[in-house]
Amino acid sequence: MKLKERLNEDMKKALKAKETLRLSTIRLLLAAIKNLEIAKGKDKELKESDIMGALKLEAKRRKESIEAYKKGKREELVEKETRELEIIKEYLPPELSPEELKELIEETIEEVGARDLKDMGRVMGAVMGKVRGRADGQVVNQMVREKLIKRESTRITEEGR
Repeated sequence: MKLKERLNEDMKKALKAKETLRLSTIRLLLAAIKNLEIAKGKDKELKESDIMGALKLEAKRRKESIEAYKKGKREELVEKETRELEIIKEYLPPELSPEELKELIEETIEEVGARDLKDMGRVMGAVMGKVRGRADGQVVNQMVREKLIKRESTRITEEGR
């Protein structure tokens, strides 16, 4: 079943079960998809990857809102946004664990032959192509940066001997 069809089916179930938060979250996701369809034009059908992108964007918005509400000490809104994020995540592929991501980054650095921070763009492009939305770009960026800095400092130390 396609993602949009699944959302429509789940919306009907949530309506019947009177699950208001789930219903409003799914409606919000369907509205985001509809807006994307309108932006693409009538004759262009959305790909599954486009729909997934819209859902990822909504998940990212929730994460940002959670952080903002935490800073503002608005616990009731943090809780609501967290529950919405959990619902959205049900429709997204599972995220990579930190260990899996670390391993993937190390493999990619070796494949690309990266030596220092100058190679950051090549490594990021390759890693992001491999993770395909299963990891947050900022987290990947931070981990790649740390690995390349460590690699560069180790290389400099070895060359200095």
